[in-house]
Amino acid sequence: SGFFVILVIISAIADFILSNAIYKQINTHKKKLLLVTSIVFNLGLLFYFKYTNFFIEILNNGFSAKINPLNILLPVGISFYTFENISYTVDVYRGEFVPVKKFSEYLLFLSFFPKLVMGPIVRAKDFIPQITQPYYITKEDFADGFYLILAGLFKKLVISDYITLNFVNYVFDAPAKYSGIECLFAVYGYAVVIYCDFSGYSSVAIGIARWLGYKIPPNFLSPYQSKDITEFWRRWHISLSSWLRDYLYIPLGGNRKGKFRTYVHLFITMLLGGLWHGASWNYVLWGLYYFLLLVIEKFFLGSFLKRIPSVFSVAYTLFFAMLGWV
Repeated sequence: SGFFVILVIISAIADFILSNAIYKQINTHKKKLLLVTSIVFNLGLLFYFKYTNFFIEILNNGFSAKINPLNILLPVGISFYTFENISYTVDVYRGEFVPVKKFSEYLLFLSFFPKLVMGPIVRAKDFIPQITQPYYITKEDFADGFYLILAGLFKKLVISDYITLNFVNYVFDAPAKYSGIECLFAVYGYAVVIYCDFSGYSSVAIGIARWLGYKIPPNFLSPYQSKDITEFWRRWHISLSSWLRDYLYIPLGGNRKGKFRTYVHLFITMLLGGLWHGASWNYVLWGLYYFLLLVIEKFFLGSFLKRIPSVFSVAYTLFFAMLGWV
């Protein structure tokens, strides 16, 4: 992709230098300044490529500005490797990880091709120690990788693409032409489509990584079997939800600073989690939708959902998750 390949390399160079500087720095204030520099650099790149035109649109519509949108192409995988860069420097700053001395190892961590395009978001402490291990594949590794690749391709190419092209697209393009029951089944179909599409890709990425000698943690754990929305987000796109928890929600204060602050932290986390998926009001509203569900659950419904039979709590979770997909 021409320049976009250079972008990954520039990003890797910047964070490799900054992470090693953070590790060597003794002065707390300078250490924090280096961390802030890394975060601003990474988020600045992401903001420019992904959100510039979205904010130009807000300025034009909300403040009658007359700014022309920029001709910006979104680099493939930038959301994923940006978050990997940030988690790396934060882990080094916290003293949880010793930065690598070889640039080639850091570049491999960041640009490892199976997970570069659509994740999972891999943590350095899970991936980098495997780089120096001798390449050795057991029969179990080969079989697991083969199963994951085959299952992922089946979910994506057979189930997801087939339902999308032959049913969901027709109904979603013109819902008024169909009956209520057909629209309802299209919603069910879309829930299957979005799961099979994304989890299928993740399975293929994890399977290929296994063949190459790397173990990447799972990104989905049967999310539609969840008994509440909190559990749903622990099982859906695990690498993202755990990243938001560890590098945003908990550093903000989590639920340790009173009920009101917990609301605020949850609001920021879900708002940014929604916006991370795409630059549009649709994703902002989707993030806020889940914020409201989590608040209702956290302070009102939590104990009730634990007492009722599983079939009802799973049905409740499925209903609101599918409504969210719409």
